[in-house]
Formats: sequence, C-alpha cells, structure tokens
Amino acid sequence: MRGRARAAIAAAIGSLALIASACGSGGTPTDPGQSGAATTGGEITVRGCTPQNPLVAGNTAEVCGGNMLDLLTSKLMHYALKDATPEYDIAESIDTTDNLNFTVKLKQGYKFHDGTEVKAHNFVDAWNYTAAGANGQQGSYFFEPIEGYAEVSCPNEECSPKPKTDKLSGLKVVDDYTFTIKTTGAVSNLVVRLGYSAFAPQPDAFFENPDSFKTKPIGAGPYQAEMIDDTQYVFSKYADYSGEFKGKPDKITFRIYNDPGAAYRDVQGGNLDATDIIPPDSMVDDLYKSDLPDRWLVREQGVIQAIGFSPVDEQFKNKDLRQAISMGIDRDLITKQIYNGSRTPADSFVSPVVNGYKAGACGEWCTFDAAKAKALYDKAGGYKGTLTFGVNQDGGHKPMAEAVCNSLKNSLGIDCAVEITPDFKTLRDQLNKKERKGIFRQGWQMDYPSIENFLAPIYAKGASSNDVRYDNPEFQADLQKGNAAKTTDEANKFYQDAEAKLVEDLPAFPTWYDAAVIGWSDRVTNVETNAFGVIDYAQIEVKQ
Repeated sequence: MRGRARAAIAAAIGSLALIASACGSGGTPTDPGQSGAATTGGEITVRGCTPQNPLVAGNTAEVCGGNMLDLLTSKLMHYALKDATPEYDIAESIDTTDNLNFTVKLKQGYKFHDGTEVKAHNFVDAWNYTAAGANGQQGSYFFEPIEGYAEVSCPNEECSPKPKTDKLSGLKVVDDYTFTIKTTGAVSNLVVRLGYSAFAPQPDAFFENPDSFKTKPIGAGPYQAEMIDDTQYVFSKYADYSGEFKGKPDKITFRIYNDPGAAYRDVQGGNLDATDIIPPDSMVDDLYKSDLPDRWLVREQGVIQAIGFSPVDEQFKNKDLRQAISMGIDRDLITKQIYNGSRTPADSFVSPVVNGYKAGACGEWCTFDAAKAKALYDKAGGYKGTLTFGVNQDGGHKPMAEAVCNSLKNSLGIDCAVEITPDFKTLRDQLNKKERKGIFRQGWQMDYPSIENFLAPIYAKGASSNDVRYDNPEFQADLQKGNAAKTTDEANKFYQDAEAKLVEDLPAFPTWYDAAVIGWSDRVTNVETNAFGVIDYAQIEVKQ
C-alpha cells in the first residue's frame, strides 16, 4: 500500500475485520498468511457443487461458482487469509479524499489467461456490462452506489422499456492504467467491497463472445480453466500469472457431488483430497475427528444460515404467522442434535465475526417459546395445507430440514414436509423464477467483511440475492445513511437501524451461525480455510 491510498484504505476498513482464527484443528497447518515450507506441484481433487451459471464473475452470486472464481480471477483488492483485511492485488493505489470520487491506478504487466494485459478499460467495460440491467447479471446490484446506476437499470423484472444507456456515468478511463469512480453519495466502505468477484475485470474476448465462457472462462487469477463438464471443473496453474498470490498445486479439480456423504467417504478412502462439508451423521459425537485423525479443522467464519418466506405464498402476508414460525423453531436443540454444537443459534441477521454485529438484535422472534409461538400461530389462523421446506440435496441439509419440520410440528401442530432439490443450482433457479411456495433455506457467506454485506445484497430492493423480494423504503434509507457515514462506528449505527426494521418486518429469519468444518485426505497437508470459511485450495500441498 502506498501514499494517500494507504490512508484511504485504513479509514475505509476501520475495525471491520474481526474474524476469529481457527478455534480447533486436528491437523498441523501453517500459520494463516504464512507460506511455510512450501511443497509446490502435484494435483489435487476437491469436493465441488454445480454453479448456478457459467463462471462469469458478474453473474455468480452463490458459493459453488464463487469458490472457483476465486482461483480464476484477480480483482483490485485481495482479502488476507487470516482476517479478510483488504490488500492491494491488481490495484497499485486507490485514492479518495471524500469517499465520493476515487482514482484507481493499476499495476502494469498483469495478464489475462489469453495473454492480453489487464488495463483500465477492462474494469470499466466489465463493470458497465454487469451493471446494465438489460444484461441480466446477478451482480448488477453491487454497482448501485456508482453514479448513473439508475439510468442503466431496468424499470421492472421484464426490463421494459429497456434503459436508454448501458454505461455508468460514474466510470471514466483516464489512461491505460488509470480510471476513476464517482458515486452518487459517499460510500464509506467502497474500497473494502472491491475484492468481491463482481468487481473482477473481463478481457476483450469476453465482449466478443460471452457464450465462450460457458466452457472456457478467462480471468487474471493464478489458475486457468482447463476443462469443464457436468462432472468436474479442472483448473491448472497459469504460468504467466504475475500477481503475489500464487498457487501451489499444478492442477485443482472440483469433482461435482450431489451427495456430500459420498464426498466425505471418498476423503476417508483417499479418493478425494478435501471436502468443505462434513455430513451431519459424522458430526454426531465428533465422529469425523476419529474418521479423519489429524485431518480436520474447525474455524469460525462469516457465514449465517436463515429461512426465507416465499414472496408468492399469500399466507405469509400475515406477520403473526411469520413470527410464529420463527419463534416455533428450537434452534438450540437442532444445533446440538444435528450439528453437535458446531453451529450456534443465531440472534441477529448479522454474523458475530464482523464489527457492527449487535447481540440479541432478533429479539424474541429468534428465541424458542412454544407457548407464545402457538398463540401467535392461532391468532394468524394457522397455515392452510402443507408447509413445504425447500432445501438442496448437495448441501447435506436433509437432516436439518427434517428437524426444523419436526420442531414446527411439535410447537405449532403445523403439517410440514421437506422438499429436496437435487442440487443448489435447481433451488436457486426456482427462487429466481418465484416458483417456490412455503419456506426455503437461505445461506449467506460474506462477500466482504462488513455488517452492510449481511443486509444489502440479501434484503435491499432489487438486490441479487433478495429471494424474499423484501422492499422497505425505510430500510433502504438507513442503508444509504450507513454508506454515507464518515466513520465505521457511525455507519454501523445506521446499519443496525436497518437491521431493526428487518426484524420488525421479518421477511426471513436467521437460524444459526456456521463454523467451517472441513476434512482432508492423508496425501495432502497445509489445508486451511480463509476468513470467509472457504478452503484455500491454492495453498494445499501434496505430500512428497
């Protein structure tokens, strides 16, 4: 970090990154952020799941594709392994004196996987493409603070009439290695956000043929796509990568599993090198620790689980019914019986790992009380028919979903049934098309370390992951006030006000906070997770 940009970044970050280090480990990984005695080379195979969309940075808003994009792409900023502190990647400097006008200078010599150099127009073109409503990109909402966003956005879900422009007026190319950003209002944490994949640059080849990215995405990260099909995503080390965050394995293969239990068994048998999901039956009595002696890790992470109410289910217009269902779930019992204590009952819409988390923010609606819940449920007139709970099979959520339904049956007398989609992609598609009624599982892994990231992308009007279609102008106003705040503490106060309105309306409800629990085979070492709970695949070492 250099010059004024260092001061700007320090001011923007404040005390955001408070992620805890590993709280338990059965292995002997090197200290996070340190390279250790590196053993480079070799090939590894890890558990993967099917991305909802092709690996286009601006159109990926879920974990399956996001984990892969972290290897393929480089952004202006990079998040440190240990605590997610933003540090420069492609950016040479980012200067601002008012949090309204930002000047970005790039390092020279950074190359895309097709050999072309990363230049300022590659960022501006990519951001314009993602922001433009007519392109239907999932990451469009992340560009809302930039001047001109309203002019490129669609007026409705049909995008009719189409916007008159597809260029953000707040982005300007100054020269090959410099561009400027102008926001409509002060954005106190803009620099913190710029390490998220939606802000990745795109090569000229993308705009010439976007469809080619379905099988051959091109980024500027340490790994390039070698082969993609329905069963695996294969990435190989990019020889001309010029950044500071080089990978160790020569090849990383994400093998697609619809059953996390099968992936776990393959890790046990040495047929898979790492899995980021331990199935619930192996969590009981910490069985995984004996199954994988010295080959497991538990770490606190910026992940929260929640349950959303279908926006097309007319019965959920009754707030008493929504409150009764949230209050009628015994979070403490489920986290103990299903997850053996590796999950913590949630009392807020925000993860405790970020500054701004307010303990008990969800209040009584997240506190199990069968008598009060039943009284509210009866007041609401109950739920007519069978309440369906939608979850995806490849996440191993069936035992949890059955426990939630049983809890609701016991406390409310509700007829609840689990509906399982084969994979996360299918569930996401159903939610995007508003095809689901009942309730559905929501999971959120932070994109950047800020309380705002647990609120805006999930519940702001038009946001990419607003599956419950929440729309409250007062909530929006508080978010804007937080964005414009001059200090982190001031911003967090407004964000907490926004969360309070979310609690009052309860379009969804938090259930528990996840710890990252991972396991690996005996042929690899140096297996870590970052502060987002994602395995640092690029630093895994193959034993010699």
